[in-house]
Amino acid sequence: MSHYQEERENEALVPSHYDNPIQPWDYMESTMSEEAYKGYLQGNVIKYVSRFDDKGGLQDLIKCGHYLSKLKDHVS
Repeated sequence: MSHYQEERENEALVPSHYDNPIQPWDYMESTMSEEAYKGYLQGNVIKYVSRFDDKGGLQDLIKCGHYLSKLKDHVS
């Protein structure tokens, strides 16, 4: 099973309207500088943790955790 297929199993992280052969963040990582990609991940962590009370609740916290995990992997 590919990395993308594994992620598709978690609807909170990959909504059903995403049916692409490559994840957007994988494409961004391949086209952005390391600094720009790091900023993209940081921005999404901030976005999801900042809005969870007013918009997405637990689902936004799950998304935040996923972006934080990708950020940790990126900088290690």
